[in-house]
Amino acid sequence: MTHGIPYSELTGMSYFCRMKVSEDFFSFVRAHAADDLSQLLLSAGRYPGIDVPFAVEQIAARRNLRGKLPLWEADGRLLFPSRTAAEQCSSELAARYKLQLLEGENHLCDLTGGLGVDSYYFARQTARVTYVECDATCFDTAMYNFERLNVKNIVGFRADAREVLDEIPAADVFYVDPARRVTGNTRVFALHDCMPDLSEMLPGLLRRAPKVIAKLSPMLDIRHTRALLSGTSEIHVVAVRNECRELLFVVRRGTAGDDPAVHCVNFTSDGGAQTFRFRRQEERSAENVVCNRMLGYLYEPNASILKAGAYKLVASRMSICKLHVSSHLYTSDEYLPSFPGRIFRVERVFPFNNAVCRTIARTVPQANVSTRNFPLSVDELCKRLRVAGGGDAYLFATTLADNGKVLILCRKTA
Repeated sequence: MTHGIPYSELTGMSYFCRMKVSEDFFSFVRAHAADDLSQLLLSAGRYPGIDVPFAVEQIAARRNLRGKLPLWEADGRLLFPSRTAAEQCSSELAARYKLQLLEGENHLCDLTGGLGVDSYYFARQTARVTYVECDATCFDTAMYNFERLNVKNIVGFRADAREVLDEIPAADVFYVDPARRVTGNTRVFALHDCMPDLSEMLPGLLRRAPKVIAKLSPMLDIRHTRALLSGTSEIHVVAVRNECRELLFVVRRGTAGDDPAVHCVNFTSDGGAQTFRFRRQEERSAENVVCNRMLGYLYEPNASILKAGAYKLVASRMSICKLHVSSHLYTSDEYLPSFPGRIFRVERVFPFNNAVCRTIARTVPQANVSTRNFPLSVDELCKRLRVAGGGDAYLFATTLADNGKVLILCRKTA
């Protein structure tokens, strides 16, 4: 077990030397980047000088990084312990976003280092990063990659975070990303089922550092998690291209955490960012403004706002109306380009009945179908309507304020 040795003194590359990583290996990975990986594995005997299963893992991992981590993907000599590690790691957008959670701290300790993406970006803003990882392959890979990326201020501990705390110098902030998979590759979403159990570790962490940043599964219930993490001062809900990717909890020593600030951000495909900030008391105090009919524009909040639960507040701040208390779709006759979500121009509203279901495919042969507060799933509805998926038309199935079920035909605004 390696404890507290600067990465430049580690022998992480020895693992990859044993795996016959050489220039020929990297050339093989580049040459077969677009191959069918199952077929490539079957033909391993044709390449006696190459560890083909390991090469296949590298190719698969790099495919998972496309558009997610362009800086790392561009370096053809970086290595990855598995395709799963590349799938689960932070995107470059999310990793950069976390830098704003730092407040001039000099020493950050990443207790669950994994592939090392977050540690790498933290090291660009702090004087020192301590990287902790118990898995030998992950640890060796990260150390090799840090050296390849010319990172000079990371110290590595190969150890279980729960067992090494007493050996790590006091930090200004701890960063924790509990593993969300257990034996059998089964996903877990309850905080107690993650490793390490942050709710159990938190008191000890706060005794050693004034701040803890936790990256958690977007599937976790925010309210329940906040109750387990006493002292939460901020909650950040991070979405990328309208898919919720991370929950970030900032916990501070001595903070009551009664009403933490909630920061919602959605990084859009054009490189922009939609942001929305609130406190839960504001959401509780906001009125439900419901419209009794569909107006000219349909508004759908982005995934981060929906996850955070700012259902009433987004409507009151933007001066728009909800279609129904439980639908979380909104409408207005005014076009509001600053709305933090998707905006659609309404073309037609169909009542949801048997006659419409039998004939709507003649009017709308193809559409992107969504359901909100509706008794049928998207698959069930598509089968019933016989509408093909895709195209530039959108069909929202939802419930209006009078509890009438409707199909709203619309198109996205530019």
